[in-house]
Amino acid sequence: MIIGRPHVHFRSIGSTNERAREAAAAGAPAGALFTAEEQTAGRGRQGRPWSTPAGSAVAWSFVLRQPVEVPDTLPLQIGVGVCEAVETLGVPEVRMKWPNDIWIEGRKCAGILVEARPQDGWAVAGVGLNLSIAEQEFPEELRRRATSVGRGVSFDEAVAALNRCVGERLATPVEDTLAEFSRRDALRGRQIGWDEGSGTAAGIDRQGNLLVETAAGCLATLSAGEVHLSLPDRPS
Repeated sequence: MIIGRPHVHFRSIGSTNERAREAAAAGAPAGALFTAEEQTAGRGRQGRPWSTPAGSAVAWSFVLRQPVEVPDTLPLQIGVGVCEAVETLGVPEVRMKWPNDIWIEGRKCAGILVEARPQDGWAVAGVGLNLSIAEQEFPEELRRRATSVGRGVSFDEAVAALNRCVGERLATPVEDTLAEFSRRDALRGRQIGWDEGSGTAAGIDRQGNLLVETAAGCLATLSAGEVHLSLPDRPS
């Protein structure tokens, strides 16, 4: 898939995902890209705020119109592409925390938000990527949990890497991408909790759901839209 034709860039905007949604509803083509150096009303999964400070992060959203073989795997397909993009920028061993966080050395450097309107034939995928936010610039509650790409990577370099790697990943058979996700799975083998229980993360299924082995020896299947995870043993 080709991402970035057309490409509309903003110095500052409320939300690139919101702008992409408006464009998709108005008939924007697949691959139409909306980027910003600053977001004032960015948001992530389950409505959480996402900060994109001016000059130190990338807000990146595009329109998707092609049929998705397994719709619930779309965030994972995009996430694997983001991992690969960050590695091309010089960061080794980038991993993904199900369902939508990208980690460098156990800290979040990017988040993914997919919003779909299958009845209208489109979806919008957004990525917020921290480029050069210093640790002390993060809110205090995030300083041990968030990080940036660093390495002097520019906005344009990051956008080009995302365009290429996510586009290539979306053109790859979903089975190959799920296998690659498994290699990068940051949760597998870790103790996790959710609204109704706890257990050990045991990978994902063919539909992109999280599998968890409970203390009772059962295998629970968690959907991304239904749970909020906690990580008691999260690394510092």
